[in-house]
Amino acid sequence: MTNPNTILRTVRISMMLSQDDFARALREAGEQAKLPIEPSKRLVQRWESGAISVPSPRYARALEAVTGMPIDSLGFASPAMSRVTDDGAGGHDVHLSPDGIAAPSPGPTAAASPRGNYSGVWLSQYEYVSSGRGDQVFVGKHFVVLLQHGNRISVRSLPGASLNPDSPLTIDLTVDNNVVTGTWVEQTAADGYYRGARYYGAIQMLIEPTGRRMAGKWVGFGKEFDINTGPWELRLEDPSTNQATIAKYSRVPE
Repeated sequence: MTNPNTILRTVRISMMLSQDDFARALREAGEQAKLPIEPSKRLVQRWESGAISVPSPRYARALEAVTGMPIDSLGFASPAMSRVTDDGAGGHDVHLSPDGIAAPSPGPTAAASPRGNYSGVWLSQYEYVSSGRGDQVFVGKHFVVLLQHGNRISVRSLPGASLNPDSPLTIDLTVDNNVVTGTWVEQTAADGYYRGARYYGAIQMLIEPTGRRMAGKWVGFGKEFDINTGPWELRLEDPSTNQATIAKYSRVPE
């Protein structure tokens, strides 16, 4: 008997994507990363039903790029056993069948593109001024997971890991040497001060030489349709993105 992958289904639904939409997003991620994949609604159904319990490495990379979550946290059986490490060392070389099932390859294959150095769990912290509360300065904190593919970084807050409950945060960044530039979106809590408002804007930060801290500024609009800005920083907590690490940091920051 197969075990349905309820985690992947929950992640997809939380992104407000149908199975068709999810397959389309995977296809676009594959095209951007030059991955030879052919995702379909049927493949998504087979993943979610448990008919395919381990995606191939190329599909795993596309899944990480679309969801912003490490493959180990998307409910698959044991992907690490069939993945090729990004530097080409260890694991087993694989080739793809049309439905994305990993199978042993009869010969050597080219090494996958190297993973960036910034993947891991980070603490995100930004400051903002609340004009409706006497211009007080407040701090927003989230534990987030960073995944890097080439020069692209996706940032997603972990479940239950925000200082303000039920305020998921997503950031999409592009890296150019020590400069990261991109956009951010935060969905505030429905029962919080901002009544479920969705805020978004731009962000630019510099990466410190240690690679353990990024600091810069955000820009976005306020409740009065004015443009605001403030400091934002990311600090590395753990370079691992395995399931145990994700579980450890799925909590409210101190």
